[in-house]
Amino acid sequence: MQETQVTKIKPSASLINLDLKEIWLYRELLYFLTWRDVKVRYKQTAIGVLWAILQPVLTTAIFTIIFTQFARFDSLQVPYPLFALSGLLIWLFVNNSINTASGSLIGNINLVTKVYFPRLIMPISATLAGLVDLALGFVILVILMFYYGIGLTWQIVFAPLFVILAILLTLSFGTLFSGVNVRFRDVKFALPFALQIWMFVSPIFYPLNVLSEKWRVLFAFNPLTGILEGFRASLFGEKFDWLAIGVSFAMTIVLAVFSVFVFKRMEDDFADLI
Repeated sequence: MQETQVTKIKPSASLINLDLKEIWLYRELLYFLTWRDVKVRYKQTAIGVLWAILQPVLTTAIFTIIFTQFARFDSLQVPYPLFALSGLLIWLFVNNSINTASGSLIGNINLVTKVYFPRLIMPISATLAGLVDLALGFVILVILMFYYGIGLTWQIVFAPLFVILAILLTLSFGTLFSGVNVRFRDVKFALPFALQIWMFVSPIFYPLNVLSEKWRVLFAFNPLTGILEGFRASLFGEKFDWLAIGVSFAMTIVLAVFSVFVFKRMEDDFADLI
């Protein structure tokens, strides 16, 4: 008589376990979910993926008109459209990906409750799907840089590092809110409001040097500030603000550890709570 092989699935005993081996084993599922999110985002739209270009371009045009007429930033070393677009691309990726990731578990009830797989795949796939929009927007940014005659410097090699830092920050918040959203459905109401506030306190449409020294130090504790400042410095050959960059790096690492900890502590109850 042939013995039946039984596989036992039980929670990890460690406080923080990324399940990197399991995520690698389920990489095809990660690819499928990421590609599905990309296709669903623009499904049944008239212009499809062109929305990924129109949204940042039109928003940049609106803010360029407003800020060049009513708030002149004479200290900028680059044309304002480039300044605004470079910050807006990072922000739109962060904003859209966190919103999508926060509802990734709730939006896949049948998959979460009936099939076993590393649950971290859900917020990860939602975040990776946003990279398509970011890449398309970056192409427009490069075209505008050539249009305005902004040459590339050696500092451009650091730009991918700040994009990676933005991805890690987005993954941290997306993972955290996706788990919390399962237990507390208030997240879907509070999160858009919180993200809107975060946008206004981030140097997306205005430079940090318009603020007083006290406020610049305070704004440095916004983890997005150092990422935006570092990304712009890499693109336009400006001086790096190491204080803001260092604070952003440290806070992003802390947020990543905290979000994984919270997610893993709640993971066992997802199927029951959903």
